[in-house]
Amino acid sequence: MTYTTILFDLDGTLVDSGEGVLKCAELALRHFDLPIPTPEEMRTFVGPPLRDSFLRFGCTEEMAQEAIAVYRRRYTTVGKFELFVYPGIEKLLQNLTAAGCKLYVATSKPETVSVEILQHLGLARYFTYIAGADQDKGRSTKSEVIAHLLAQVGSLDGALMVGDTAYDVIGSAQHGIPCAGVSWGYGTLESIEAAHPAAIVHSTEELLAFVTG
Repeated sequence: MTYTTILFDLDGTLVDSGEGVLKCAELALRHFDLPIPTPEEMRTFVGPPLRDSFLRFGCTEEMAQEAIAVYRRRYTTVGKFELFVYPGIEKLLQNLTAAGCKLYVATSKPETVSVEILQHLGLARYFTYIAGADQDKGRSTKSEVIAHLLAQVGSLDGALMVGDTAYDVIGSAQHGIPCAGVSWGYGTLESIEAAHPAAIVHSTEELLAFVTG
């Protein structure tokens, strides 16, 4: 087997959380009467740390913190469940588990929310540990989340990150972990390719074949 430990991003990789994320982001931008970006531009809110996205679309540092608070008020009550699991994902998790892989989640979404979502969807049982962001502990980037995961579980032998954005490729590379980019999420193929992933896959079947060699 090529890889025995798989770290999955959440938004845009395991689940399409676009509806909830984008509704909450738009609400936060309207709170400051900021222009609402085009639908294509708004898609960039899915995946990266919220602070980075709000700064990109007109917020100052102080505004970004307030925007995050506005976003979370809706997201933690309604938005977190406005999502669906991508087709083929649960079968992929079943096949990887059967093949002896250890599975983890490494997401820039808050850890407590990530656990709640995966439990709600019935997917939490496939993962040894679900690692996510925690603003109070200064943990938001993919690299910081992976560092937190490593601190909890120790070294990850034969590890591969799986994600839909360049953030996943770059963040995992900082820990010497290669990344397979997936084309069904919210990152552009151009940006993923520019970050030099180990591979780009276009289906869960292709991802399974890449992992198992």
